[in-house]
Amino acid sequence: MQIDRRRAQAAFAAYTARYNASDPKVKLKIDHTYRVAGLCARIAASEGMPPADADLAWLCGLLHDVGRFEQLRRYGTFNDAVSIDHADCSARLLFDQGRIRDYTDDDSQDALLRAAVALHSAYRLPDSLDGRTLLYCNILRDADKIDILRVNVETPLEEIYNVSTRELRSAAVTPEVEAAFYGHHAVLRTLKRTPADNVVGHMSLVYELVFAESLRIMREQGWLEKLMDFSTGNPDTARRFSAMREHLRGWLDARLQG
Repeated sequence: MQIDRRRAQAAFAAYTARYNASDPKVKLKIDHTYRVAGLCARIAASEGMPPADADLAWLCGLLHDVGRFEQLRRYGTFNDAVSIDHADCSARLLFDQGRIRDYTDDDSQDALLRAAVALHSAYRLPDSLDGRTLLYCNILRDADKIDILRVNVETPLEEIYNVSTRELRSAAVTPEVEAAFYGHHAVLRTLKRTPADNVVGHMSLVYELVFAESLRIMREQGWLEKLMDFSTGNPDTARRFSAMREHLRGWLDARLQG
């Protein structure tokens, strides 16, 4: 499958032009999309994939969040728990409504693209995926997680979590979330009860990165270190974050050296 990047990027620009680009939340998702697409291509190249396959990975990144804009327009939030599953919305907009043909005329990879888009925010991928689809799903999921760390540093946490500074700085870490962190896996959304839990949840995304290049990019960009430097007025939370920082740094050092 040959991807015309200029055509696909023009289609994405035309689609997002229908939304209010002066809204910081719209711009946030546009910028996020382009970065994720670039990260997908970089990870694919690091795995020795040929240019055409890296282009397909890039397209996965470009398409993955198209549903975010409708989510924001309809519900005024990016919180899936109180609105819609944005990944499923993205897949439906592209494939049920035929908008995928704005990006490419070749339908030979539609099943793979739909799976990658629909599953990019799933807690776990289904065991039924074939090896090639699994590869592209993992590339997209890694790229998305890497840039989510950036978004959580560049955007005020109060805005992301819709809480006051007082609530954020006084928040505790709940035992279930802390246990998930030390279990080296992502934190289920249903376990998070406080703003501090959300920060721990985003830190824990690093445990889920599949590719060595993803870990290198994450370390290179430095967003995780900034996120871990969580400012809190709660002494118990400060102690817990100090311990978690040291633990995650050690885990990363071991993975990168291995």
